[in-house]
Amino acid sequence: MDILIWSGAALSLAGLCGLVYCILRVNKSRKAGLSDEALRDEVKKVMPINLGSLFVSVLGLMLVIVGIFLG
Repeated sequence: MDILIWSGAALSLAGLCGLVYCILRVNKSRKAGLSDEALRDEVKKVMPINLGSLFVSVLGLMLVIVGIFLG
């Protein structure tokens, strides 16, 4: 069951890295002084990455919990 826990932790870490990437990308766009419309377009581009990262992180946490329950 250690494999489930460690693979879940790795997935959660990968999801967290994706979320940090999204935060940094949007923050960089805000500091660039883009117009409102350009900033909205950038946020729309980042949104699927953000949701995917959140999904991967949740799957990783689910694997960790399942590994703990089965271990």
